Parts: sequence; C-alpha cells; structure tokens
Amino acid sequence: MWIASLPAWAICPYDYNCLNNPYGAGNPYKPDGLMNLYSRYGSPYSNDSWTNPYATNAPKLYGQNGNYRGRLSTNPYDPDSISNPSGRYGNPYSPDSINNPYGAGNPYSNNKNYVFPGR
Repeated sequence: MWIASLPAWAICPYDYNCLNNPYGAGNPYKPDGLMNLYSRYGSPYSNDSWTNPYATNAPKLYGQNGNYRGRLSTNPYDPDSISNPSGRYGNPYSPDSINNPYGAGNPYSNNKNYVFPGR
C-alpha cells in the first residue's frame, strides 16, 4: 500500500509511506514502486502504470475514509482518471476530485489518499 498526498506533495516528506519521501514509498529504486521507471507501476509502457497514458489498469486512489477517488493515471480519456478534466475524478470543480483544492484535494486537510494497484 502506498500513500499519495496529492496534490500537496510537501505535506509528508518524512513519512515512510508517502510518495514524496525519496527514501520511503517514493524511492525510485523500489522494485514495485510508483516512482521506479522500470517497475510495472511506474513504467511508461506497463498497462498497470500511472505514467502510461494508454493504461487501462492504472492504480486506484482511495480517500482515508474509503471513498473512491479515481485512477492515478495520465490518461485524459479514461472516465475515472484524475487527468480527465471532464471526468468526475479529474474535474477541478468536482467535490470527488483530488484536483479540487476545496474538495477532496484540499492541501490543508489531514485526510490522506491511498494508492492501490489496479484490478
């Protein structure tokens, strides 16, 4: 399990489970890490990766209370992608979007977002 503090990357740089900690979950050499360009979850060629804009099985985001927050994906056409500006989870005006600084993406909120491999 990985914790993504999106979009406020600077909130937990010392938490081992945080993606912005280069010695923890954000380690670019972690074999199953999201930041490792050669792992199945970080490779731009893997169907399970968040960096592949054509991936159909990107990791899923869940809020601390278990609410689904979409897929951690760069695919702008996937309806569940956080990169789809017209979708429920990518629209900056949607309360369910981590791109909404007044909703699920509030950088001052203590609620963390959890990233799970897609299935």
